[in-house]
Amino acid sequence: MPMRAEDVHYCPRCAAPVVLQVKFGRERPVCPSCGWIFFADPKVAAAVLVEQDGKVLLVRRVNEPFRGLWTLPAGFVNAEEDPAEAAIRECLEETGLEVTLCGILDIRHGREHERGADFVIFYRGQVRGGLLRAGDDADAAAWFAINGLPELAFQSTRYILARHSSHVENISKSF
Repeated sequence: MPMRAEDVHYCPRCAAPVVLQVKFGRERPVCPSCGWIFFADPKVAAAVLVEQDGKVLLVRRVNEPFRGLWTLPAGFVNAEEDPAEAAIRECLEETGLEVTLCGILDIRHGREHERGADFVIFYRGQVRGGLLRAGDDADAAAWFAINGLPELAFQSTRYILARHSSHVENISKSF
């Protein structure tokens, strides 16, 4: 879970107790001794929308939250990792499929649960190799027709499928 301002009580540089002060337009923990300022870094995830033969690739979540529900192959971007490489890596880890990215579809903001991402970068991808098999934090990976989708885990997944699937007319627009 990311560190939040309310979790910061001491300066990591000099160990002095921090105080709350308005800095850069927002109240932040500040060290009165050395001047260190806490800035919360957002969590970033990358996801891939892969369509093939009129179907979309989804994975079933093995972990909470939303265990047992389906989503696009996705995961967190590691420090110093290119988000596009993260999307390719996550797809391979969760589905066994190697993909080539064809561009960015969208960037969504808004954390959907406490341990979730603040930003999700959605890419369109095409399969270039591998064998379909679930792995990592997915216990199933499968292709679904847009008009026969299983229960989806995230609002952002529903949004991307509704806005960017080539078969958009078949998806309910309840956003």
